[in-house]
Amino acid sequence: MGAGGSSGGGKKGELLETMADHEESINCMCLSEDGSMLVTGSEDATARMWATKTEETECLGVLKGHSSYINCVGVHDTFVITGGADSTIRKWDMTTCECLFVYEGHTSRIQKILLTGDFIFSSSFDKTSKAWLFDVSELGEGNEERACIRTFKGHGKGVYPMIFIPAADDLGDEEETDGPNIRPGDVLLTGSADMTARSWSFESGGCLKQFRGHTGAITTMATDSSGRVLFTAGADSTIKSWNIQSGQCLKTMDGHTNAVICILVVNRLMYSGSADGSSKCWVTEFGDCTRQYKGHKGSVIAMRFQSGILWTACGDSIARAYDAKSGTLKRSYIGHEAAVNCMVITEGKLYTGSSDGTLRIWDAKDVSEELLVDDGPPPPAPIPVDEEVVDPDAVVDGEEQPDGESEPVEEGEGEGEVPIAEGDEVQDIEGGEDQPEEGAEETPAEETPAEDAPAEEEVAEDNPDAAPEENKDVDDEMEEMERELAAQG
Repeated sequence: MGAGGSSGGGKKGELLETMADHEESINCMCLSEDGSMLVTGSEDATARMWATKTEETECLGVLKGHSSYINCVGVHDTFVITGGADSTIRKWDMTTCECLFVYEGHTSRIQKILLTGDFIFSSSFDKTSKAWLFDVSELGEGNEERACIRTFKGHGKGVYPMIFIPAADDLGDEEETDGPNIRPGDVLLTGSADMTARSWSFESGGCLKQFRGHTGAITTMATDSSGRVLFTAGADSTIKSWNIQSGQCLKTMDGHTNAVICILVVNRLMYSGSADGSSKCWVTEFGDCTRQYKGHKGSVIAMRFQSGILWTACGDSIARAYDAKSGTLKRSYIGHEAAVNCMVITEGKLYTGSSDGTLRIWDAKDVSEELLVDDGPPPPAPIPVDEEVVDPDAVVDGEEQPDGESEPVEEGEGEGEVPIAEGDEVQDIEGGEDQPEEGAEETPAEETPAEDAPAEEEVAEDNPDAAPEENKDVDDEMEEMERELAAQG
């Protein structure tokens, strides 16, 4: 039954398949752009490709070549990109499983990779980020080192999350070039264990701004849909928002009692997962925590949002599905024997990768369908809860409330919104379950998750481009939250 036992709460999700091909922990996964193939990266130093649209999941191929564990994976076109603890990045042909190129230059393990189409960005424990040419076919023999076109150097410790924000298309006349084009307004954002985030000019490789204020490592980041506001979180248990252009800290969101592991921005809401065993929902404009998703008995390692459902992967070996609006636990997917490290949802199936070495496939169709017919009376207005009264341990233990009975929480009136400098609109892109496709030209891209992210799968691990019905759900919830705030104000 797994380490979590039967304590998941909610209905038990149906397990469809268990794939035990990997010999050690599955650390990361991502979907191909058309959703037909899943790639998993493992502690066993291999990546595997899986068919997702066949009746039964089958392994399409094994990518062998790394000499240590794989931390991150990405897919673009017919190629798979992997980043490993052997300090290399590898490019593979997904049809032949052949390793086409080894990107060498980092001196320590690769943490994250981010694919834009023309370029690969990487972050490493060696304190740097690098940009590489995706297409290396014209470098020629002996010129492999020319694949690295930028090194972003300045952080004092390892670099973890990254987001790429392409320049807007209307920045004036540009010279048309056949090859990859770096534009003056292209910006890379990085977060580091040195407790700072930085913005960099892709064109010059120079640091533009430093975002200082955290008192612990920054391990996860996201942007709003316009690409003007950066959200950072990490070991100090806080989430901060920043004006990307000026470097000004806009808000600090307190509420978690341990490290924040993942954040996900969906329109005007943000979801966070923490080592304190809780997941929370925030209104980004005001910094207010409006929902808690209870029942976890371990760290919330990864999150996904789709069709009004918030999915969480937890260190207690259980994946869970919550009604994002009410906080009600709808499903517990119980079966793994160790932490769930990563997950994606596609074609009505939930794929989970675990430290137990297995890939498990679950029925996810019924969860979102349930929401469509589950139109009971509206919930009663929430009772304001004083911050001092909230027992953070209750979130971890789940003792105060039965599993699945999460409640809205108001944590004080939000401060006034700090004006944001006008900038060019961009949107998040990152390959992954709830993000648009990688390679879009005008949207910020966050790292391919080993978590999410993803494509973070994690970029943007968050979905600014939610489907129309999801936008409507979020708008309805925003109206409800604004009424709650007004009633207290």
